[in-house]
Amino acid sequence: MVGKHQHGLGRGYTMTEIAIVAAVISIIVAIAVPTWLRQRELARASACQENLAKIDDAKEVYAMEFNVSNGSAINYPNDLIQPPGAAPREGYLRQEPRCQAGGSYTAGVIGEDPTCSIGTTNAPFPPHVLTR
Repeated sequence: MVGKHQHGLGRGYTMTEIAIVAAVISIIVAIAVPTWLRQRELARASACQENLAKIDDAKEVYAMEFNVSNGSAINYPNDLIQPPGAAPREGYLRQEPRCQAGGSYTAGVIGEDPTCSIGTTNAPFPPHVLTR
């Protein structure tokens, strides 16, 4: 005869079942986290490359409009955001681009590609350099 206090026994999970569930979760996390981190860095590098391309395009338009030759320095970001004689927000960039990975941009001289302070140091991830 089964007593009324023994009715609830046998409903819990065994240590083996708990260990198996923990192992499966650990495997899923071990696979997912590196992939998530890689995708995040790919997105940051892509955004950085787009910002570098915007800076480069703005420099080219500035150089053509002000008849500036290759090798001439510009005052980045001021000359590209509000060129001499332009009203606010009439520049070639609306605001200074911000690197999603925390780097900083250097526009360089006219005719030279802009750079990001992160550069190619994030191997094996894509570099934060201008690619076209």
